[in-house]
Amino acid sequence: MIEVGFIIFLFYSNLLMGEFARANGQGKSLAFALNDVFTFANFAIAVISGVIGYIVVEFLRKQI
Repeated sequence: MIEVGFIIFLFYSNLLMGEFARANGQGKSLAFALNDVFTFANFAIAVISGVIGYIVVEFLRKQI
């Protein structure tokens, strides 16, 4: 669970940084960016990516 949570954290931090870099216009606030980033679609992508990342890391650990 820790590995999956860390991958989800990295996914959301990357989305949030990209949100500010893409459109840092007038009136752009942290609340607006968080509202734009935390959607169900993004959460589903983060969880699926986290599980795939966990499976790959565990496979590589068993190979070493």
